[in-house]
Amino acid sequence: MDVRRAGERYRGGDPEAGIDSRHAFSFGPHYDPENLRFGAVIACNEERLAPGAGFDEHPHSHTEIVTWVVEGELTHRDSTGHETRVRPGDVQHLSAAAGVRHVERNDASVPLAFVQMWLAPLEPGGEPSYEIVHGIADSTPYAVPGAGAMLHVRRLGPGERTAVPDAAYLYAHVVHGEIRLGGEALGPGDSVRITGAEDLDVVGVTASELLLWEMNR
Repeated sequence: MDVRRAGERYRGGDPEAGIDSRHAFSFGPHYDPENLRFGAVIACNEERLAPGAGFDEHPHSHTEIVTWVVEGELTHRDSTGHETRVRPGDVQHLSAAAGVRHVERNDASVPLAFVQMWLAPLEPGGEPSYEIVHGIADSTPYAVPGAGAMLHVRRLGPGERTAVPDAAYLYAHVVHGEIRLGGEALGPGDSVRITGAEDLDVVGVTASELLLWEMNR
């Protein structure tokens, strides 16, 4: 079990443009050869955009991109013709495949915070695709077959306990609140990388929300 604290994240973004980014893995100019990936996960970025701020059109390829909005509303547009608004509780999945371009903006009048996770595909290439699931229910798994991974959302009340999936690789990210996982106390922005996860559970210390990636490679 490898615990990574929120304060250890790499600072990025462009504060003058209203973009504040915190990276859990080696990213852009923050190159760390010892922190390139865990299982299929190659990025877990906490993004905060001020009203009117955003990422102009930019390309991706050979990446499965899953976005979880924490607060506010994310405007998404991509080169396959999709334009959507992503809100808290929605799961957005963009499969970049052989190549896609997209725009991400905060067009609302309030701040936007979201977590964006990138996963390496099992096979490169293919046609890009897009999906959004509005208001995914607690404990309802979301499969990303292109990466051989499953996302689990857990929302816990104080003292509430839930099982953690058994997996060869398990990546956990605390969205908000405080939890205990495997004897470790974790807070917002903290993450855990577990190899050979088995017979584990998580307990909510406060009202909390947790993202869990179940992976077998």
